[in-house]
Amino acid sequence: MTRRVAVVGAGAAGALTAVQLMRRAERAGHATRIWLIDPAPHTGRGVAYGTSDPRHLLNVPAARMSAFPDDPGHFLRAIAGRYPHVAPGDFVPRREYGRYLGDLVEETARRCRYARLHRVRERVVAVRDRSGGPVLRLAGGSELRVDGAVLALGGLGPEHSWAGPALRASGRFVGDPWAPGALDGPAAEGDVLLVGTGLTMVDLAVTLARPGRVLHAVSRHGLLPREHLPVAGAPAEPPELDAAHGLDALRRGVRRHLAACRRARGDWRPAMDGLRPVTAALWRQLSPADRLRFLEEDLRTWEVHRHRVAPATAAALCALRAAGRLRVAAGEVVGAVPGEDAVTVALSDGRRLRVGAVVACTGARTDPRRTDDPLVRCLLERGWARTGPAGLGLDTGDDGRLVPAAGVPAARLWTLGAARRGNLLETTAVPEIRTQAAEVAGAVWEALASPPAGPRTRRRPRTAPEAALHR
Repeated sequence: MTRRVAVVGAGAAGALTAVQLMRRAERAGHATRIWLIDPAPHTGRGVAYGTSDPRHLLNVPAARMSAFPDDPGHFLRAIAGRYPHVAPGDFVPRREYGRYLGDLVEETARRCRYARLHRVRERVVAVRDRSGGPVLRLAGGSELRVDGAVLALGGLGPEHSWAGPALRASGRFVGDPWAPGALDGPAAEGDVLLVGTGLTMVDLAVTLARPGRVLHAVSRHGLLPREHLPVAGAPAEPPELDAAHGLDALRRGVRRHLAACRRARGDWRPAMDGLRPVTAALWRQLSPADRLRFLEEDLRTWEVHRHRVAPATAAALCALRAAGRLRVAAGEVVGAVPGEDAVTVALSDGRRLRVGAVVACTGARTDPRRTDDPLVRCLLERGWARTGPAGLGLDTGDDGRLVPAAGVPAARLWTLGAARRGNLLETTAVPEIRTQAAEVAGAVWEALASPPAGPRTRRRPRTAPEAALHR
C-alpha cells in the first residue's frame, strides 16, 4: 500500500523533514505520498529565513549549515555558484539559506521515483485521530486522511500582553515585524522603541538604523547576544557533568569548564560549543523545580552566550551604539499612550520616551496553553498532546512522537523544532533540527511499516475539496 504522510509547516523544520521522508521512500523503494502543508508562498523560509535584507546574516558559520548530518559540506557546495569565494567559517545572508532549503525540496521531489510530494498552501486548523491514522482539517474546510503526520509548527507567536490594549489597537504598534510591509508605516520614521534585545532586535536594528533617528532597545535584562569569533575554534570537550546533583552544582561545573577553557585557549566560546552535545541530557537530569529556576535565573545569560551573532553584525551594532543611534538598557514597558503623531512610553526605570512606533522583538511564546493557534489548541483540548516539561512546548518521546494526555491513546503524530523545547531545551538551531528531521522521518517510517491498531473504519466518500488534495 502507498504510505501517506503529512508535514504541517513548510519552514526549515518542515522542509528538512519532507526531504528526509522522500529520501527514506527512495531507499526503501516504497510508494509514498507526502503532503507539505503551509499557506506560505515559499518553502523552507519560514520566519527565520524569509528576510530579504542581505545584511541579515546566518548566526552559524556556513560549514555548519548543511541540511544533512552525514554530509557537512552540502550547503557550501550548493551556494558555490552564487558565492564562489565563500569559506567554511563565513556567515552568509540568511535569505540564501531559505533559498537553499526551497531548492533542496524541489530538487529532491524531481529526482524521486517512489515519493510524490504535494505542496498544499493552506493552514491546518484541527486534527482528529482514527484507527487508520490522523485526519487533518484545513482552513478551507477540506480534510486530509493520512497514515501519520509531522507537525513542524515553528514558534507559537509572540506574547503581546505587556503592550496593553490601547497600544496594541493603535497603528503605532508593530506586533509582527516580519509581516510584509510591517516596517513601512510609523516604524519607518522618527525614533523607535524595540522591546526585546535578542536576535530579532539585532536584525531590526540593522534594518531600521539611519541618520537622524534613535533606536531604543529595552528588555528585562538588557543583555545583547555575544559575537562569534572571526575564526571559530574546535569545541572544548566538557568534563563529566551531572545535573542530578542539582542546579547549583551544575552551575559550578559549567563555570569551571568555561574558566579552564579561557586559561587554556584564551576564550570561553569553545567551552560553550562543547556543551552543545550534552545540553539535552543535562536538562533532563534536572528536577522540575531546578528546571524552573534555570528558566528564571539563568536562561537569558545562557542564550546570549549560546546563540551568538556574526562578527560583521556585532561590529554594526557596536558602531550604532558608539554613534548614539542605538541605546540599549534594562527595563520594561509599564505604560504607553498612543497619540496622533507619536507614542509616549513609560519604562520601569523611570524614563519616558516619545517614539514614532513600538516594535515587538520579544520572541515566541513557549507555553502552548497561551497560544491562539487553532491546531495547537485542538491538540491540547482533545488530548492528542500535552504540555512539555516546565510548561515549554509539547511533550514528546525520544523519537519526537507526541505524548498524549492521561488515558488518551497515542496518535500517529510527531513534532520537532521549537515544540520540543520542554524535553530538549536547545532545539531551534539548524544543527539540532536537521538531526531531529532525520530521526523523526525514521520513526514515522518505522511506525507506518506496521498496521495501525484497532478496527479500520469505513471510508466515507470524499468531498470535492478533499478530492482536489489527492490529485
